[in-house]
Amino acid sequence: MDIKEKRRMRSAISIDQRLIAEGTAQLSSEIEILQSWLDELERADVADMAAADARIAYRDMLRSRKEMFQALTKLSESHTEG
Repeated sequence: MDIKEKRRMRSAISIDQRLIAEGTAQLSSEIEILQSWLDELERADVADMAAADARIAYRDMLRSRKEMFQALTKLSESHTEG
């Protein structure tokens, strides 16, 4: 592997790490917001169907964001180990 190829690889790894960090930060922010909205909805009237539907949707979104966050965290750890 020549010097140019090594530089390109380091650059690509650096970009990947930056994207992973940005994605992780974005997901963390989204998780906080969704959790806040869910906390508010938990205080809503149980019989309120709109609130019940929103709770279901936000729980699904929250679960999805947490799964993505965990995947990015693992990816980040594997990048720093290698």
